[in-house]
Amino acid sequence: MKKLIWILPLLLAACATTQKPAPVVERLHESKKSAPSPVPAAKKASVPEKDWRPDSYIVKKGDTLYAIGLEFGFDYKEIAQWNDIPPPYTIKIGEALKLKESTKATAHTPAAAKDDGPVITAVKTDDAVQAKPLDGPKIAKPIEAPKTATPEAPTVVDDEALDWAWPTRGKVISTFNESSGLKGLDIAGTQGQPVLAAANGKVVYSGSSLRGYGKLVIIKHNKTYLSAYAHNSQLLVKEGTNVSKGQKIAEMGNTDADSVKLHFEIRKLGKPIDPNLHLPANP
Repeated sequence: MKKLIWILPLLLAACATTQKPAPVVERLHESKKSAPSPVPAAKKASVPEKDWRPDSYIVKKGDTLYAIGLEFGFDYKEIAQWNDIPPPYTIKIGEALKLKESTKATAHTPAAAKDDGPVITAVKTDDAVQAKPLDGPKIAKPIEAPKTATPEAPTVVDDEALDWAWPTRGKVISTFNESSGLKGLDIAGTQGQPVLAAANGKVVYSGSSLRGYGKLVIIKHNKTYLSAYAHNSQLLVKEGTNVSKGQKIAEMGNTDADSVKLHFEIRKLGKPIDPNLHLPANP
């Protein structure tokens, strides 16, 4: 009996040593699998720059509608439309020009046509005069509101989507300097050398009516940016034409300049800025 009591604890100890351990590793693996992945931080939306431009402008001596358009970053035809100025776009000193589109409805809405019933005409017969209605009622045709041409939107809208390129090849002989009144870059070249659109956009000016610029092309890229190409010998694009980056728009020259060169400007909301802020390294 004593021998049996001594063997029983040994058997219990042996059973305890053969018991399998709990699957701790597997449970840890499961918890790792089910853990949620971190949520990426939301991208900060870019805040648009405040528009500094006034609602109106008083015409001064020497002003032209073309120059005012460039100064405030608008298509001059937009300003003409907002102020009901017909071609040849004459403006007067002291005149107040609206620089923003009016939200007020200007189209004339015609009154509803009044139907007075069928028109009666007298017809003579053998026995008597009979009243005979005409074929249909006389209804006044409504007057249509005049249609106004709306300038086409540029091909690019987002500022960050603009992909800029150099407008020509050559040595930069004058750089942007706001304090000295240098509003862009002067690039030397040869007569007839190609001048290219620096980014996608719409031609809003092509002519020689801006003093000091010679034969000039202005491209509107979106609501924020314009670019200007001055002193050309030939202009190859018309106003209203959509152009692509790298498209030939003019040939270099020396109109209203002392040498053959391209004067190139980028304007942000009408204000000249350093083109080097947007252009790639000069090839």
